[in-house]
Amino acid sequence: MTSFNIDFSKSIDNLVPVIIQDEHTSQVLMLGYMNAEAWKKTQEEKRVTFYSRSKKRLWTKGEESGNFLDVKEIKSDCDNDTLLIRVKPVGPVCHTGADTCFQEKNISLDFLHKLERVIQDRKQAPSDKSYTSSLFAKGINKIAQKVGEEAVELVIEAKDQDMNLFKNEAADLMYHYLILLAAKDCCLDDIVRVLEERHKK
Repeated sequence: MTSFNIDFSKSIDNLVPVIIQDEHTSQVLMLGYMNAEAWKKTQEEKRVTFYSRSKKRLWTKGEESGNFLDVKEIKSDCDNDTLLIRVKPVGPVCHTGADTCFQEKNISLDFLHKLERVIQDRKQAPSDKSYTSSLFAKGINKIAQKVGEEAVELVIEAKDQDMNLFKNEAADLMYHYLILLAAKDCCLDDIVRVLEERHKK
């Protein structure tokens, strides 16, 4: 794990603020504080440990609830007095049971993930007026066939010069690809993780 020369001396209590962010959704989950000992323990165990200002002791997030914060990446700001830790949260982060301490859902804000949630909704709550629901009703073979058809149409447009048609066919393929993932009980983040693991090799 990357080592930083964190400056704990800038505050009178020798603590630095730590921003906790979900590695996949990029949502800010909470803010805590670390002293040098908590910082060392976090790096060694690869689980976030704070210094609790109320309890006056080290506090590993999840030590009672089991909702740990597994460390995936650590960054320091330009002054080396603030940390950003990207994590994989094990369960809700807030003691209230909410996903984040800011009472927000831990979901990605980008449009592809929003579209993925719409597709999941059409799968779980079918509508007679929904094209997506109708595909789910026809089963995996029809969905896979549709992805194949859209892929062929995209290849055909790629050989032509009409950029607008190419973009629209690419969008059609992406949409049906998301439907296929949902039909296989899979999601974009699952595929991203595979790509990330390949990138590390």
